[in-house]
Amino acid sequence: MRIGLVGFGHGGRFFHAPLIASLPGVTFAGVVTRSPERRQLLAAGYPGVNAFDNLGQLVEAGVDLLVISTTLQGRPELVMQAIEHGVAVVSDKPFAADTAQAQRLVDAARRQGVLLSVYQNRRWDSDFLTVRKLLESGALGHVTRFESFIERFSPASVGDASGGGWLRDLGSHLVDQALQLFGPVQSVYAERACSPEHPEIDHGFFMALTHASGVISHVGGSCLQNTPRPRFRVSGTLGSYSVEGFDGQEAAVLAGLSPKTEGERWGAEEHRRWGWFEQGEERERVPTEHGCWQQFYLQMIAAAQGRGALPVDPQDVLQTLRVLDAARLSDETGQVVRLAGQT
Repeated sequence: MRIGLVGFGHGGRFFHAPLIASLPGVTFAGVVTRSPERRQLLAAGYPGVNAFDNLGQLVEAGVDLLVISTTLQGRPELVMQAIEHGVAVVSDKPFAADTAQAQRLVDAARRQGVLLSVYQNRRWDSDFLTVRKLLESGALGHVTRFESFIERFSPASVGDASGGGWLRDLGSHLVDQALQLFGPVQSVYAERACSPEHPEIDHGFFMALTHASGVISHVGGSCLQNTPRPRFRVSGTLGSYSVEGFDGQEAAVLAGLSPKTEGERWGAEEHRRWGWFEQGEERERVPTEHGCWQQFYLQMIAAAQGRGALPVDPQDVLQTLRVLDAARLSDETGQVVRLAGQT
C-alpha cells in the first residue's frame, strides 16, 4: 500500500505524516509541497520520501491512497482531482464549506467508483472511546445531557481562516462525535463569536443540539478561554462522567512522537488524567481507554483492499455538515433551526 500526502503544513506534518510513516506494510510514497522550508522539514523528518510539485506528479509516481491536508479554500478542488484520477482519497476536515459542496464531491466519488473518506481522527480519542464504552455498558443509565467542549487560550488562532473558522473546523469533530453517540439531530441553536477585525471568521461557538433520541447535546469551542470547561460531561440516571483536559495524542505528535516510536505506550493516559464517575457522594476514577488515531488509517487500508467498511462514511460527513449549516443559520437569525427530514 502506497500512501501519498498532499500538503505539509501544520495538519499534514503533525496529524498525518507521523501516522502514515508508522503503518505496517505501508510505503510513504511522497508529499506534495512547493515550499522550500517545508521540503527541508520533510527531508529532515522523513529521509527518502520525495517531494512533488503537484498532485498529478504524485499520482504518476504511483499511489494507492491520497491524503489531502491543505487549507479549506483549496481542499475540495484537490479532492476532486484525486477522484478524477481514480485514486482512493482521504480528506482532512472540514471536508467542505457547506453541504452542497460536499454533496458534489460525494456524488463524484460514487460515479467514479472511488473510495472517499474524511479524517475524523477524534473518533479514536482516548476520552471519547471511554465515553462510548460507558454508554455501551449502561453504566450511566439513561443519558439526558451530553456536554463536549474544547476551549483553549490561543490568541494567535483568532482570524485563522485555514479551516474556515472554529465552528466549521473544530465543530466538525464535536458534531461528528455527538452524532456517533446519540444519532440524528432534529434541531439546532447556535451562537458564534467573532472579532471586529475578522467578522467572518469565528473564534468561538456554542451549539445546543436536540437529538431524535431525546438527548440534548451542548457542544462548543473557543481559542480565547482562560478557564476551560471539562472536555466531556455526560449525565445519566445512574450517574455522571466527566473528564478534564485533552486526549494526549495531539501533544504527542506535536512533540515529534508517533505510534512507531511509542509502541504500546501510544495513546495511554496517565492515571491522574483519568475522568470521574459521580453519583451523589460517590466518586471514583474511571480508567481511560487507549487512544488510537492510527486505527483510522488501518481501517482505510482495509477498505481499499476490500476487507472492510470505510472508517468514516461520507453520509456521516454530510449529516455533520447539515448540522453545521443549520448552526450558521441559527446564529444569523437568532432562532432554533429544525433540520429537514428529522421528526
